[in-house]
Amino acid sequence: MTPSTDPDPTRASTRTGALAPLGYRDFRLLWSATLVSNFGGLVQAVGAAWLMTQLTDSATLIALVQASNTLPIMLLAIGAGALADIFDRKTLLMGALIFMALVSLALAAVAWTGGLTPWLLLGFTFLLGAGQAVYNPPWQASMGDLVDRKDLPAAVSLNSVGFNLMRSVGPAAGGLIVATLGASAAFAVNALSYLPLLGAMSQWKPKLAPRVTTPEPFMAAMGAGLRYVALSPNLLRVMTRGALFGFAAIAVLALLPLVAKSHPEGGSLLFGGLLGCYGVGAIGGALLNPRIRARLNNENVVRMAFAGFAIAALVLGQTESVWLHAAAMLPAGASWVLALSLFNVTVQLSTPRWVVARALALYQMATFGGMAAGAWIWGMVAGAQGLDTALTAAGACCCWAPPSGSGCGREFGAVDLDPVNRFREPALMLDLRGRSGPIMVMVDYRIDQPDVPEFLRLMQRRRNIRRRDGARNWSLLRDLEHPDQWSESYHIATWDEYVRHNLRRTKSDAEVAVALRALHKGDADPLVHRMIERHNVGPQDDVPLMGKIEIP
Repeated sequence: MTPSTDPDPTRASTRTGALAPLGYRDFRLLWSATLVSNFGGLVQAVGAAWLMTQLTDSATLIALVQASNTLPIMLLAIGAGALADIFDRKTLLMGALIFMALVSLALAAVAWTGGLTPWLLLGFTFLLGAGQAVYNPPWQASMGDLVDRKDLPAAVSLNSVGFNLMRSVGPAAGGLIVATLGASAAFAVNALSYLPLLGAMSQWKPKLAPRVTTPEPFMAAMGAGLRYVALSPNLLRVMTRGALFGFAAIAVLALLPLVAKSHPEGGSLLFGGLLGCYGVGAIGGALLNPRIRARLNNENVVRMAFAGFAIAALVLGQTESVWLHAAAMLPAGASWVLALSLFNVTVQLSTPRWVVARALALYQMATFGGMAAGAWIWGMVAGAQGLDTALTAAGACCCWAPPSGSGCGREFGAVDLDPVNRFREPALMLDLRGRSGPIMVMVDYRIDQPDVPEFLRLMQRRRNIRRRDGARNWSLLRDLEHPDQWSESYHIATWDEYVRHNLRRTKSDAEVAVALRALHKGDADPLVHRMIERHNVGPQDDVPLMGKIEIP
């Protein structure tokens, strides 16, 4: 192995391929501690799901255990993503871990006293899901801080491997704990499992980029994330497919407690064993993931994942053999990892760093929203029409979903989303504050008539880039008396927003600017006018800087 030339030992990676992220010390420590936390979470999930089967016979309430864990992610993810892009991610992560540990302790205490009811159990599960909703976006976005971009797909896959390593043993251990010590012990194990991760997180010292502007306001940050995704067709396709996958595939996990209970020898141990088979399949899927991605394009990988869940759901719904059910969980687990890791990496590699946590949050909101809706609907179908009917319908849904549209669009690494870092704040002759505005920007071009079609094509791309990065009221103007003169015009709310707008430009976006500069006539660059709007003109407005009059 060749030694790394990276001077930072926390980022030195001498490994290659799927294990490369383990060469980064911080990633290795956090990943190892996350294994323990995942184990506790899976033990808790088995305890909650099986305890609900003891508290009620309602298929809807049993399926809602899964929904109550995923619904908070749908409701809170975009806010958590905005916080992760604005504030220190490590602080958010540790706060979420402490919150989940306290909720788990409270759940264990109430279960120990025998005071749990079905709705109280759902409430505690919802609170744990809320903590996970706050934790997920900064954790996923931190992958790009823990490893280099080239190792990002491997880091996401290793996260899946770690989770599913525990899934292969955690559910079985959870079933054993519930059978011997009761559900309250499973909840206590989950509470203790957060401690190693809190310890590892406290040792992590992420390198924070120097802040050039004031923190983005929370509501504005949420709006910027929504706007960026809405103007990114590739991200929208991934999120739509993630929602469809979550809706159809969640039926297997949501109804699995009922499948285990339907067997004469059924119990918490059988339930944990079936989940263990699911985890083994997921590990296999994660290990085969690089080879499968090398041979198949993104869309075919997604189709394979849907097919795996269709097979699992149909086998669970149409057969009664425990061994066939255990075998069916293997392709289901592999398909879960193949699809969700692909979606996750596609979102990360299709999004610049300044908005990556918000994009991941919206992806998780779409996917887990599909899961929450699916768990509720498949539970209702099972309650009204029977378990076999619900699973068969879910399998049919998995067969229908793949042809419903394109999933992931372009392949990994198709565009360079690293910041271009060319913007230098201009020297102003007015004393502006960061909140001064609105700012109007005009860029003047001189374009020969034969170049106009190409200029307009590039301006279509420029319009999308400007709007995605925060511009409003974009327009393109042509001089009636001098047709070779064009002006691009747009508005930005404040001067701080204008600075952020320019700092968001990526190397891929810069290609459009270079192409426009090549069409512009003359040796000088296109002339840029930066103006502040005034709707009420007073005698002291817009005094030059030497007058020391600040613009409010």
